[in-house]
Amino acid sequence: MSKLAEKDKFLDLSDYGRTFGKFFAAQLKNTSFTPIHVTLLFGFTGLLAILSILNGYYITAAFLLLLKSGIDAADGELARIKKTPSYSGRYLDSIFDIFLNFGFLIAIWYMSENTIWMTLLAFFALQLQGTLYNYYYVILRTKSVGGDATSKIFEYKSPKALSGETQKSVDILFRIYMLVYGHFDKTIHYLDKEAYKVKTFPNWFMTLLSVYGLGFQLLIMAVMLTFGWIDYIISFFIVFTLLVVVFIVIRKKIIS
Repeated sequence: MSKLAEKDKFLDLSDYGRTFGKFFAAQLKNTSFTPIHVTLLFGFTGLLAILSILNGYYITAAFLLLLKSGIDAADGELARIKKTPSYSGRYLDSIFDIFLNFGFLIAIWYMSENTIWMTLLAFFALQLQGTLYNYYYVILRTKSVGGDATSKIFEYKSPKALSGETQKSVDILFRIYMLVYGHFDKTIHYLDKEAYKVKTFPNWFMTLLSVYGLGFQLLIMAVMLTFGWIDYIISFFIVFTLLVVVFIVIRKKIIS
């Protein structure tokens, strides 16, 4: 099952790891590996990237960040191939992402000339960017006929467990998800309360917005690490957040 109907598909600049993800998932189709196993693997890859940054192996870290993006795409692909979607996998994926993002920035802070306060601000900025992208993307997926429906526009209560997962695991992971993401979701919802009423988002808008997708954010980090620009990564993501206002204004003035 595709996440979007054919007419709603757009060039997702953050989804460059999809080809590798599909290939990797295909190799696991007839094995005992589950999407959760793949999620754990991308988490481990992210930890290796953090260790590489802390040891000054920036090119290795850049490679691992891009590899993490590819493996990150594979868990969802494997779930679709095996027809085993789960809320547990969906929440675990997001929880890993936010903790790894924090780890990436803390490692960059430790190895650079930035202050801890700028680093915390950059983390908030990074997550706010990603939340805006996910907010509009989930709205598009929800409105798209035949699209993926495991993600919800508004996360208020723990969903009913799907086949193959326990309600207890869904409930626990949902609470953790809300704890770490809830305030970011509320901030974006407050800034654009009427977005969910939009019938669809133009492909060009979603392509531009995809620079806020996690894959593209990690690509920026990887490029800057490769060129030795580690001192500028944190300030870049703080300034990059200004586009949040631009995207919301475009949505309110042009897209309805």
